[in-house]
Amino acid sequence: MVNEDSERDRHPSSFRDPDGYIFHQGDSILRYICSGYLETYSKCTVSGFFQSLFDRGLLIPHEEVEKGDDYVIIKPEKINFCSYPYEWCFSQWKDAALLTLSLQKTALEFGFTLKDASAFNVQFHKGRPIFIDTLSFEPYVEGQVWDAYRQFCEHFLAPLALMALKDIRLGSLFRVWIQGIPLDLAASLLPIQSRLNLNLFAHLDLHAKSQKRLADHPRDAPARNTTMLSRKSLLGILDSLEMAVQSLHWKPTGTEWGDYYDNTNYSDAALVAKQELVGQFLDQITPTPGMVWDCGGNTGHFSRVASDRGIFTLSLDIDPAAVEQNYRQMRKKNETNLYPLVQDLTNPSNNCGWDLNERTSLIGRRSADVALALALVHHLAIGNNVPLKQISEFFTRISTWLIIEFVPKEDSQVQRLLAHRKDIFPDYHEQGFENAFSKHWQQVNKVLIPGTKRILYLLVNTNVSI
Repeated sequence: MVNEDSERDRHPSSFRDPDGYIFHQGDSILRYICSGYLETYSKCTVSGFFQSLFDRGLLIPHEEVEKGDDYVIIKPEKINFCSYPYEWCFSQWKDAALLTLSLQKTALEFGFTLKDASAFNVQFHKGRPIFIDTLSFEPYVEGQVWDAYRQFCEHFLAPLALMALKDIRLGSLFRVWIQGIPLDLAASLLPIQSRLNLNLFAHLDLHAKSQKRLADHPRDAPARNTTMLSRKSLLGILDSLEMAVQSLHWKPTGTEWGDYYDNTNYSDAALVAKQELVGQFLDQITPTPGMVWDCGGNTGHFSRVASDRGIFTLSLDIDPAAVEQNYRQMRKKNETNLYPLVQDLTNPSNNCGWDLNERTSLIGRRSADVALALALVHHLAIGNNVPLKQISEFFTRISTWLIIEFVPKEDSQVQRLLAHRKDIFPDYHEQGFENAFSKHWQQVNKVLIPGTKRILYLLVNTNVSI
């Protein structure tokens, strides 16, 4: 039975909805549904609405695990890793937006409506976006406005427009405004020619002006229960929003690492040899890893060495073009064990939101069984002046096993980093690398990558019991 103690396990991000909350029970996350929502929950279930959403892949499936007179507890299908919108590439954000609009249209078919349209309610599961908030629906009343309209524009349309029409990096604004990018800010940053897109102009520029007018003259704001909008008009707004989203495109070019594998100093034979070595190292690890983090995964070439083995793999990279290419390839091939995300390891997602607990840091969400750090250490140590000992300590916090590549100073990629700066890295050499990592890592294997002077290591974290 659930009692007051369950409140102590309430997830720190689950405090805004009076209808229920999620909480931890062992390794599982359960959802507690309060008495005030039970009637709506029953209608969604009995009408077949929930089952239709499950069948269409729009809502995370769940099962009831406990039921009382004034509550129900459901267990949603487990998601391997929780991400946040400011970690998505452009097409992930676009797919999440289209999912949300499709969900609202399906809800109207069954006589329901989305009461919120937060981008945080979307996760990526088995390679596709899926909605996770079972309590985000309420009965639709003919004539009512869509309460989630503004939130959809702030959480989806504004960031997509800024990324597509201004600068791809502006998606990171969502890391600052986690309640949604203000529409007046988005409208002011967009180029003048964006107003030629009438759907975009209506939902961003005119919407922002309407918000400002109502803020300046709050008495002019219409009361919710007196504002009428026919179902046909509401569907028209949803169609207009969908056209606005569909009209936004971004070509993944113009960034530093988007074409990395076209400009590498590897020969084809060396690349194949390295790929085979990574696979061999993965196969040496027992038990079979459940999760791999490919840190600096670029377009996912080596991430797929793990994911093709059936291992769930996060492919993390700072470059939005590389992550975009990775995601598009993943979607085209219907890959289900790969999860590309935009992530700067020198400034990873931190705890933020209310009480610095509403959104959890990258490292705080879930650790890896294996971390891949291929062609990465020289960027951290020389490109960003991070001491080798601190790099070693970082990986101890995120992983039990580590497959890491040491690229010596003689390598042309390191020479490129040193070309316009003083060499202040006297300990950056093979022995210095091994000394720095020896405190926390035991060497299991060490191989010179054929055709290169690079060394691949398989290390195990001595701070973790296996």
